[in-house]
Amino acid sequence: QVQLVESGGGLVQAGDSLRLSCAASGRTFDTYTMGWFRQAPGKGREFVAAISTSTGETQYGDSVQGRFTVSKNNAKNTLYLQMNSLKPEDTAVYYCVVKHLTHISYYAGDYNYWGRGTQVTVSS
Repeated sequence: QVQLVESGGGLVQAGDSLRLSCAASGRTFDTYTMGWFRQAPGKGREFVAAISTSTGETQYGDSVQGRFTVSKNNAKNTLYLQMNSLKPEDTAVYYCVVKHLTHISYYAGDYNYWGRGTQVTVSS
């Protein structure tokens, strides 16, 4: 099993920045993908960003491209999401996720492990 614990969420104003962290523990895999999804009230889970731990490849959802950056500290086994130029529509619960193998998927069902989420609220 893999345990994921998110932190760093909060209430900010539009245009502000925020950095989310995800500490991973438990069983690890030689090759896997770590990433972030989000879910706004009344909406489905949306792919935000992901990184392949073996290749370093990153991918982003269209709505956050150019504003968000995903990175990983392998020594600390921690995933980060740097969010800049935040907008009210970024308001959601953000989930840290892990999937086996390095192919980055935009489909929530492909991810094997999920954290409990951290709330991000952006006021206008």
